[in-house]
Amino acid sequence: MFWIICAAMAAVVAIAIAAPLIRRSAAGEEAAAAYDLRIYRDQLREVERDRERGVVEASEAERLRNEIGRKVLAADRALAREGAIGRAPGGPAAVALLVVLVAGAGLLYHRLGSPGLPDEPIAARIALAETFYENRPSQSEAEQAAPKPERPPADAEYLALIDQLRATVTKNPDDQRGQELLALHEERLGNLIAAKEAQARLIALKGDKASADDHLRLAALNAEAAGGLITRDGEAELARALELDHDHPQARYMAGLIQIQNGRPDRAFPIWASLLAEGHGSESWAAPLRMAISDLAWFAGRPDYTPPEARAMPGPDTAAMAAAEEMSPDERQQMIEGMVTGLESRLATEGGTPEEWARLISALVVLDKKDHAQNILDEARSRFAAIPEALDTVEAAGQQSGLQ
Repeated sequence: MFWIICAAMAAVVAIAIAAPLIRRSAAGEEAAAAYDLRIYRDQLREVERDRERGVVEASEAERLRNEIGRKVLAADRALAREGAIGRAPGGPAAVALLVVLVAGAGLLYHRLGSPGLPDEPIAARIALAETFYENRPSQSEAEQAAPKPERPPADAEYLALIDQLRATVTKNPDDQRGQELLALHEERLGNLIAAKEAQARLIALKGDKASADDHLRLAALNAEAAGGLITRDGEAELARALELDHDHPQARYMAGLIQIQNGRPDRAFPIWASLLAEGHGSESWAAPLRMAISDLAWFAGRPDYTPPEARAMPGPDTAAMAAAEEMSPDERQQMIEGMVTGLESRLATEGGTPEEWARLISALVVLDKKDHAQNILDEARSRFAAIPEALDTVEAAGQQSGLQ
């Protein structure tokens, strides 16, 4: 059936193109410039007859002859150009060219395409997705195959401090704060396996007091160590996070990501669409979600889906900008610091986009608060560990600001 439809469409297009060319050849149609030249010469003769009959005055007849004469010269030049470059092929030549093009397209698809590929009914695709889901690589296999992240080299003083931290944690393995710091800084250095091991130890120490965020962070570290793939280990931690907080936005985002990775856009779409409908537009994962949701809707059989409008990034209004122009330098500095403090408070309580985190990092460096900016960068890295696109944004801001 597929080949019949393709052949019929190709035939209809070829006939639509060839028909006017064949009619033109059969009628012996002349060039447009030759036709114009013949008309202009007839007009010149008509002007002469009108002058002889006294219909137009001699001055008017002269003006008309000059005007038509210019048109005759232009048409004659156009005719000469057509003769120099040749006219478009018509009739048999055009039909032969169309046949060659259609045959060439078919040959090209036969060589580069997959004409023998069987149909894939929805049931077969679902079964294939389930097979892929059941046979996912293990965490260790995915870690071995994952590309190793490239991080900017750390300075010797920072590495010495991390060595001290490792030694302290080794001596006091039950220190929860030590395990938390170790997970954070090992991830910062790109030691993702060591980071997830420290996070797993932290969760074990907390026991039933471990929060949904704790389990989600371990799921994110598992995914990052596995090159972005959410394995069974990561999925188990994600399930535990959703047990503790079934409305957790980022955990739901990752639950949708699992379905996408395993070929089930029909299951991922309602999860992600509900997140956007609830107004989650400032979180770190919202930007990649919004970029992918339209394509996801199409694959899920919802081509009519329209995502809600993105919430505008908050900032100073016109009145505040006008007032700032009348402030003294000290007052303006205080206003800027207040805005930065407000942004930091909102990001800490509500979350935000990677662009907002990057803006906060840059603003703190400008305000000569480089150490605090480094802490904010570390927190942003932790939040965006499972979202490479968002992580790249904050890493770029850190590099531009000269942070580690």
